[in-house]
Amino acid sequence: MVAIDGPAGSGKSSVSKQVAREFGFAYLDTGAAYRALAWATLNGLSFERLAANDFETDFEYSISTDPDNFWVRVGEHDVTEAIRTSLISETVSSVAALSHVRDFMKRLTKKIVDECPYDGAIVEGRDITTVVFPDAQSRLLLTASEEVRLQRRSKELSADSASAVVNQVSKRDETDSKIVDFMNAAVGVTLIDSSNLDFDQTVSVMIAQIKADLKASAQ
Repeated sequence: MVAIDGPAGSGKSSVSKQVAREFGFAYLDTGAAYRALAWATLNGLSFERLAANDFETDFEYSISTDPDNFWVRVGEHDVTEAIRTSLISETVSSVAALSHVRDFMKRLTKKIVDECPYDGAIVEGRDITTVVFPDAQSRLLLTASEEVRLQRRSKELSADSASAVVNQVSKRDETDSKIVDFMNAAVGVTLIDSSNLDFDQTVSVMIAQIKADLKASAQ
């Protein structure tokens, strides 16, 4: 089990997906579930029901753990692209702020990992190393300077203006950091700063660290 946390724009999703390919592991983007739930609140599931903890039976969520065939669905709706819009980014923090939602997501994440047909899993998010899988054999915090993260995020959300991206990322980081610390490595978590690394270099550093961690855990 490999747990990876990091703020928006750190590159954790693209890097984690490639690392999963290299190891032949499952890849799980836990943030997609929060985004999918935010999408659901904008498409039929009232936020009032969500806030009242009356949503689980109507939230039919599924996600691929194949790094080469990634998709996200809510019921019969493929929301893989729909959950990456600015509107969802603006909504998701309100969803994640609810403690019962976070408890549900923790249970959901563990269930998905338990059921995936792989020998190992790369699980990435914001509280994976500290809350969901604090006993993972390898725990990494992938980060980068704010300037670099904003540049990367702007490329991912190319339809948005630069100022909108800055506001969006800063606001979400500020809101989410009140719930869980994903900016500082907890005890036992290895910090990897990719500010001065390109994609391939970051992947190489991550792979080397994971191999070392898995070897150490097997001894």
